Amino acid sequence: MTEEDYKNGHVILIDKPLEWTSFQVVNKVRWLIKKEFNLKKIKVGHAGTLDPLATGLLILCTGKFTKKIETYQAQHKEYTGVITLGATTPSYDLETEIDETFDISAISEEKIHATTQQFVGDIQQQPPVFSALKKEGKRLYEFARAGEKVDIPTRSVHISTFEITNIDLPNVSFRVACSKGTYIRSLAHDFGKALQNGAHLSALRRTKIGDFSVEKAVSIEEFESQFKSPTS
Repeated sequence: MTEEDYKNGHVILIDKPLEWTSFQVVNKVRWLIKKEFNLKKIKVGHAGTLDPLATGLLILCTGKFTKKIETYQAQHKEYTGVITLGATTPSYDLETEIDETFDISAISEEKIHATTQQFVGDIQQQPPVFSALKKEGKRLYEFARAGEKVDIPTRSVHISTFEITNIDLPNVSFRVACSKGTYIRSLAHDFGKALQNGAHLSALRRTKIGDFSVEKAVSIEEFESQFKSPTS
């Protein structure tokens, strides 16, 4: 890739590592490109945030292709992950500590499979309070961390596939295909409620965005290595 390639527009598929924010990935890639070509600035943006505790496909656009970000963001996404039954957390994932536990001895595999059907199609979903959505000019997680209660309106999302791929209680592995704006953490939380129990998301990996697949993505290290001069 040349300097002009990045300026004219390029799509970079990154397999985001665990505990990195999407913003950190963008900053790292931008820094590498600027350093390689001795640039003062280069536009780099991502098409859809992944939580720090999630891994997988992150689409980055450079230069003129940053105008395509909204198009990519609007596309359907696919995820795999693990829902842990029998316990809830305020963030609906492992970012916060368990706040309530439940007895899961009465939950059968048949009930787990059957309950997924409640979430296929157009559903109403309430985003987690521990999220970056804004209300009254503040991020929701700012209210949450300050211990302030806030009303979060539900939103309509579409889930085309909710498939259970393995059950090893309390852990339930799944694959989900869904629309833009779907929170898999909220899905995990609501799934626990539908089982008359509790649940939280304990692992998440984004595998697809539209026609883009994580199988074609590179790690941060692999992306960085293409800029390193071969040793003599």
